[in-house]
Amino acid sequence: MYIAMNRFKVLKDCTKDFEHVWFSRESYLHEMPGFIAFHLLKGPEKEDHHLYSSHTAWASYADFEAWTKSEAFRKTHDRAGNNKPMTLGHPEFEGFHVIQEVTPQGGVRRVAAE
Repeated sequence: MYIAMNRFKVLKDCTKDFEHVWFSRESYLHEMPGFIAFHLLKGPEKEDHHLYSSHTAWASYADFEAWTKSEAFRKTHDRAGNNKPMTLGHPEFEGFHVIQEVTPQGGVRRVAAE
């Protein structure tokens, strides 16, 4: 499994607009092989921004990579730069290979990193 995350430092007076962009756009993620889940996370409020993160789980790194090269990815992000500035700088990408999984039943397993 691979988890892709982007951190956004959203200007305090732009949080409603930022959330509206996410809730009103087509994502196409559900059409992609290997897509598991997406979450938009709202984190702590700081002095000059509110922290948000997008969190997408993929069956494999190859599935994530295919998403980034797909027409669906381009369609999802085609209007990203057309909005008024709502963040402090660009999003910060972080990608993670899952190496351990704990299940709700209490199972623990080591996952082979890709």
